[in-house]
Amino acid sequence: MFLRSITAAGTLALLSTTSAFACEINARVSIVGNEFPAIQTLGAEARACTGAPVSTNLTADHQQINLAGMSGNPAEYTSAVIANSSIVALMNEDVIRPLDDLVAKYGQGLQPTQLITINGQTMAVAFMANAQHLVYRADVLEQIGVEPPQTYEEMLEAARMIREQGIMQNPVGGAYAAGWNLAQEFVNMHLGYGGTFFAPGSAEPTVNSEAGVNALNMMKALSEYMNPDFLTHDSNATNAEYRAGNVALMNMWGSRAATMTEAEGVPQEVIDGFAIAGPMTVGGGDIPASTLWWDGWTVAKNISDAEAEATFIAMMNGIRPELMSNEEVAVQAVWLIDGYEPTSAAVGVFEAAGAGTIPYPMLPYMGLMHTALGTELSDFMQGNESAEQALADVEAAYRAAAREAGFLN
Repeated sequence: MFLRSITAAGTLALLSTTSAFACEINARVSIVGNEFPAIQTLGAEARACTGAPVSTNLTADHQQINLAGMSGNPAEYTSAVIANSSIVALMNEDVIRPLDDLVAKYGQGLQPTQLITINGQTMAVAFMANAQHLVYRADVLEQIGVEPPQTYEEMLEAARMIREQGIMQNPVGGAYAAGWNLAQEFVNMHLGYGGTFFAPGSAEPTVNSEAGVNALNMMKALSEYMNPDFLTHDSNATNAEYRAGNVALMNMWGSRAATMTEAEGVPQEVIDGFAIAGPMTVGGGDIPASTLWWDGWTVAKNISDAEAEATFIAMMNGIRPELMSNEEVAVQAVWLIDGYEPTSAAVGVFEAAGAGTIPYPMLPYMGLMHTALGTELSDFMQGNESAEQALADVEAAYRAAAREAGFLN
């Protein structure tokens, strides 16, 4: 996986030092993607191109609309900003095009390690690295006299002390919203316990296991120290809880770390106490209970060649090296752009990469597993069924979807 290769090389700068080209396009560009700051910057820089309209739809619901928006002929969106999980659905439905010809024509500034190659064809261009890791209130931990937790068991103990000392009632935050977010937290925890999702070389599910049960039980234990509405909290809501001073410990995306305390009205003690550390382990394991990610962009298949060319040019403008001279931009992500120098906000992602965190599985049927997890785990988290029953439901839902998609007989 390319994240490991760049870690071994000791740098995350992957673009060459070519100067920016003039961004003139002659066909429409329409971009769909997530809404966190790094992608907002990419979108704004793409919109700076002249000669034809460039539009962006950046929303937390991007994964619910990108496939439908690229399935028409012509496609509504000419590019989807994706990660190593969400590209799979677009590949499965054959709605994105190989980029090798466009890379040859306009991608002279790209390094081979940036090119996401699947079955011998370049299908995406990566521009940033990401991982979930510990974000905490250093002042609160100092108040209770403990070091930043390195394990989830230590997080639980710190949470218990914070509550018992009357500092915070619900000191743990987490993006546990039913659906994609809840599934992602299980993916992290399951890997931390040494679990697997499928039998080797097969699409047969293996989550109804000791590791799966342990993962759910730890998630349930953590939820006892969360806001009672935790099943509605995505990353935005969890960030808001932290900014309000209600949360002291949480597992959060590195892509959001730099802007965690920048919103208007954040109390000074929250700003001063803000701190970042690497991802935690669980259950005595030595592999972090997290996943490594890359974020990148694609080009739609069902558009004209002129639109594809314009899209590639505009997206390249959104990741040009000159952007790294802007300090506000440079801290938004662990950029895969020449000139990027790691900031204090990047420490969690770098520690995740250096600790052997496993990349999110980029398998054609992992999306079906993720969907099944997001749909079926809520009942357990609400105390309505056992961990074993929830995981049996996950496997049943997954098998039905996998059979329909042709991955299982």
